[in-house]
Amino acid sequence: MLARPDAYRCIECGLPYRAPSFSYYHGMLEEGPAYWTDRGILCSAQCSLAHHKKRRAEGTLPQEPAPDPFEVPSLLRR
Repeated sequence: MLARPDAYRCIECGLPYRAPSFSYYHGMLEEGPAYWTDRGILCSAQCSLAHHKKRRAEGTLPQEPAPDPFEVPSLLRR
């Protein structure tokens, strides 16, 4: 059986959602990603900080917290 490609990836480094080193909320895959933004999911604190620094430099920091990606499924489809 062929493994299916993972549609969900870190928007900073491209790490697939189910990769062993991906950070999950409460450490559980079923709980979803530990980090996310209005542009998608992030795999780690390091990618979260890198994304924040990039957005600050661009002047595109969000003005309010991003919605939970499991409540808004379209965020994960990027």
